[in-house]
Parts: sequence; structure tokens; C-alpha cells
Amino acid sequence: MTWRIISALVENKPGVLFRVSNMFRARGFNIESLSVGPTEAQDLSRITITINSDEHTTEQLVKQLKKIIDVVDVIKLPLDNSVYRELALIKLKAEDPTTRLEIINLVNVFRGKVVDISKRSMMVEITGTPDKIDAFKALVEHYGIIQLARTGVCALPRGVVYE
Repeated sequence: MTWRIISALVENKPGVLFRVSNMFRARGFNIESLSVGPTEAQDLSRITITINSDEHTTEQLVKQLKKIIDVVDVIKLPLDNSVYRELALIKLKAEDPTTRLEIINLVNVFRGKVVDISKRSMMVEITGTPDKIDAFKALVEHYGIIQLARTGVCALPRGVVYE
């Protein structure tokens, strides 16, 4: 099984996200990440779903998604020809100056940002591929992760796509 990204253009109305996610549930698939947001068209939203699946099963899921009445279009995004990013906010224990400096250096290496500092903690923002976020998380775990929030993958195909 391999990590896959499915992008669905849907009508922006109540119940659509439920119908889409319920289709995955009904077929026994776990959604690894899901992000939803408005598009360039006011009446449409884009749902980006990541799953662990083989090629055949992914194709079947795409076909099933296309059958949902509020779904306008669905594509499987090729990982090698798409731009995909995720955002993570990570609150870390940082009670002494040495720890703070070490964390700041790691954040800079990963091109992240320190977004909040208190006397006993720091919150950092990391944006990138899920692998990049996983790598950063692994490097800072020993400081003590207090809280972590990840957005899920947001993705678009590279180049100009005309319908």
C-alpha cells in the first residue's frame, strides 16, 4: 500500500463533506488526512483526501466519489507532478535558554517560524510535505511535545490544467 492523494471539487453546500467521508467509511477505508476549503469559484470547495491504498483500490474510490451528486470532479493527484503541503503547529517544552536556542536553530533549518513563546513553552509552525513535518517532529520529540495540530494535506497538480 502506498500513500495517495485524491482531490475532489464539490458544491459548497451543507452535507457534502459528510457524504464524501461517509463513502470512505462505508467501504472500510481510513482517511489519513482531509482538508477542505473554498476555491476560485465561490460556489465550489476542494476536498483533499490522503489515504494508504493500492492503485486499483484508489481508482475504485475515485469512481465511487464521482457518483456522489454534489461532486463536480475528482482526480487522483500524481505525487511526482503535484505540489502538496501541510501545516503543523507544535507546542514544545522550553524552560531554559539553551533549549530555546536549540529549538530555534532546528526551526530555522526546517524554514519554520516561532509563533509564540511563553516562560515554559514555545510554539512553532512548520509547513511542508508530511515527511518534512514527520522529520521535524522526530527531532524535537525529546524536548517534550505539549500539543500538536496538523492541517492535513492541501494539494494541486503542477502546471496549467484546463477543463
